[in-house]
Amino acid sequence: MKIVIGSDHAGFQMKAAMGDLLRSLGHDVLDVGAFNEDPSDYPDFAEAVGRAVLDRKAERGVLICGSGVGASVAANKLPGIRSAVCHDSYSAHQGVEHDDMNVLVLGSRIIGSKLAEDLVKAFLAAKFTNEERHVRRLGKVKALEAKFAAGLKQ
Repeated sequence: MKIVIGSDHAGFQMKAAMGDLLRSLGHDVLDVGAFNEDPSDYPDFAEAVGRAVLDRKAERGVLICGSGVGASVAANKLPGIRSAVCHDSYSAHQGVEHDDMNVLVLGSRIIGSKLAEDLVKAFLAAKFTNEERHVRRLGKVKALEAKFAAGLKQ
C-alpha cells in the first residue's frame, strides 16, 4: 500500500520511526516532511498529507504532531479527508471499518513508539465494512461536508 506520512517538528522523530516501520512492512512511503526538528506548523503538513490522499498519490495517511489534536482538526478541513487522533487500537481500526477514516493522526507527546506502531498496523489492516448502516452514516457525513462547503449553513 502507498502511505503518505507527515509531521511537524514535534512529531519528527516518531514520523521517522513510523516511516521505517511502514517500509519494513513492505509499504511504499511518501514522506511530505517535516525533514528536521526546526519549529514548523502542523497545518502545513496536514494539508500535504491530505492532498496526497485526495490526489491519489497515497491510499492512506499518517499524520503526527505533539498532541495529535491540531493536526486532526486541520486535516479535517480538507473535503474528503476523514482523520482522527487515535491513541488506542480499537479507534485506529474501527475508524476505518465504520467511518472510512483515511488519515490516522498520532500525538508524539502523548503515546510511545510501541503503541504508535500498534496503531499504525491496526489502521492499515482495517477495511471499510460497506455495511448498510456504515454506508448510510458515511453518506450523511459527506452530505454535511458538501452542504457546508457550499456555504449553506442551514
